[in-house]
Amino acid sequence: HLSIRRQRQMCIRDSSGEGVYNAVDIKTQVHPGFPTDLQAPFLAFLTRSSGTGLITETVFENRFMHVDELKRMGADIKIEGRSAIVQGIQRLNAAPVTATDLRAGAALILAALTAEGTSDIRGIQHIDRGYEKVEEKLSGLGANIVREESSVS
Repeated sequence: HLSIRRQRQMCIRDSSGEGVYNAVDIKTQVHPGFPTDLQAPFLAFLTRSSGTGLITETVFENRFMHVDELKRMGADIKIEGRSAIVQGIQRLNAAPVTATDLRAGAALILAALTAEGTSDIRGIQHIDRGYEKVEEKLSGLGANIVREESSVS
């Protein structure tokens, strides 16, 4: 599993330096629309935005598998049909979570990077399918992320 601890405030700042982003509404679509592959990571981003955002998934069914895991971290998300209603919050909390697929894994990593405390992400074989040496790359950017072997008892 991956163990991620927020070392310092990790966030994306806008050019004004305020660091606050307003929530937006997104509808996934086939090319050239908003790519469904970015839905999960963007949903994680919306958990820390200001206001309420709506993500509507029009391409695939069952693409909100990561929502329950983000809720374990304190995210305020409601699913209604093919839409996720995301109320931005100030802080996520560390939690043990499981990546169910590649995109969910990316979303959980993004959330863990901003969460208070140490998050453990299991199911990293999904993340490894699409992101080679993710812990090395993110460590190079200043993240405190470590790959740990799971102990089976």
